[in-house]
Order: sequence, then structure tokens, then C-alpha cells
Amino acid sequence: MDMIVHRIRLRPNVTPARFETWVKETDYATCPELPSVLSFSVQRVSADPAAPVHFFEVIGVSSRADFERDTTSDAFGRLVADFEGMAEVVDEMCGVRLEPGYRVAAG
Repeated sequence: MDMIVHRIRLRPNVTPARFETWVKETDYATCPELPSVLSFSVQRVSADPAAPVHFFEVIGVSSRADFERDTTSDAFGRLVADFEGMAEVVDEMCGVRLEPGYRVAAG
């Protein structure tokens, strides 16, 4: 699985609470409309307005080429329009997970 990590900084006057509500209600809810997205999560780093990074997101995709195709969809376009009004990606890292990784089984 290919992984994409974005470090995110909020725009001035956008509160972490506003961004988090959007992530939970809109960003996560749109993932099923993007077939390449296999996993997606957003993590809070800092609520300090002066922090260089406020959040980071980790996107697991079937392939970067598949994800690039999804970025041309209407659903993705709506996400970008909302996101850009609230935040900016300050950098991106992409890589391939060394499978199988580790995760504790739910139970």
C-alpha cells in the first residue's frame, strides 16, 4: 500500500475545533467516494496558533496513480475547496509501507 503524509497548518482565524468538525463530518465521510483511498486519518499536533504544524494526515492508497485519478473527481474537488479555505499543506511525504506492518487486533 502506498502511503501519503501531509503536514497541515491552519489559516489565521480558523480554529482547530472548526477544522476537526469538518474532518469528522465531511472529509472522513467523503472517503468512500474515492476508490483509491484504503485508509485515512487526521492527527492533531498542536492548537497553538503560532505552531508550524497543527495536524497531519495519513492516507493509505491502492497506488499513487489511482489516487491521482481520484483527485480529478467532483468529490475530491469539493474537499479541496473546503480545505483550502481553512488550511494549507506545508509538506508531503510519500512512500510504500513495509508490509505487513503491525496493528493490535480489535477485541
